[in-house]
Amino acid sequence: PTFFSVMSNRFSDIELREEEGIPTEEFLESCYAIVPVLDKLGPTVFAPVKMDFVGNIKKINQKFITNKEEFDTLQKIVLHEVHEGVAQVRNSATEALLWLKRGLKFLKGFLTEVKNGEKNIQTAL
Repeated sequence: PTFFSVMSNRFSDIELREEEGIPTEEFLESCYAIVPVLDKLGPTVFAPVKMDFVGNIKKINQKFITNKEEFDTLQKIVLHEVHEGVAQVRNSATEALLWLKRGLKFLKGFLTEVKNGEKNIQTAL
């Protein structure tokens, strides 16, 4: 077993809702489950990535907890912020989601390089 195979909350376990999209709570739980990986990869090298990652998770969670029923999917959060004209405002949940997605994509790319045999961390980054 690996860290990823025994994670309690995995992205692959999230069930998309047909018309509504990605469940917010399950997505956030999966994001939080990834954070320990950043510590294992290098607490110094990945400290800024971890700080950014956790900060964005918290911003989305702060929006979610204001109304868990209304914001039960990520799409509902984004649509609400677009409607209210705050989606592009600094520190909005929508902006945080954008940066969180970029962080996840970066982490996936890095781990793919390592999986493919790259031994030099700088090259993998």
